[in-house]
Amino acid sequence: MTLGDQGPNGVHETFRRIVRLIPEGRVATYGQIAALANRPRNARQVGYALARLNDESVPWHRVVNVRGSISERGLDPLESVEQQRFLLQEEGVVFDGRGRIDLDRFGWRP
Repeated sequence: MTLGDQGPNGVHETFRRIVRLIPEGRVATYGQIAALANRPRNARQVGYALARLNDESVPWHRVVNVRGSISERGLDPLESVEQQRFLLQEEGVVFDGRGRIDLDRFGWRP
């Protein structure tokens, strides 16, 4: 998958298309999504794209940071963390005592 000369909206749509591919019960990292979009140094941009998301067809909750932790987002960070954790647990994803996901066990490998 390549981006070519797409502007920011095109890049964000590419990120969203990749996130839609993450299966239930699996997670990917922001950096992984950026790398799959041929933007390996744009993990933060993936976060921006998902933070501005208003599309329920994109399973944003399946994207976590490189440590397997949930990153705060939005106007109410605590609520967003709780919501994301709930959605992932509903899919069978398990968190350890430090609030991290075992990426070897639950990580997506496209």
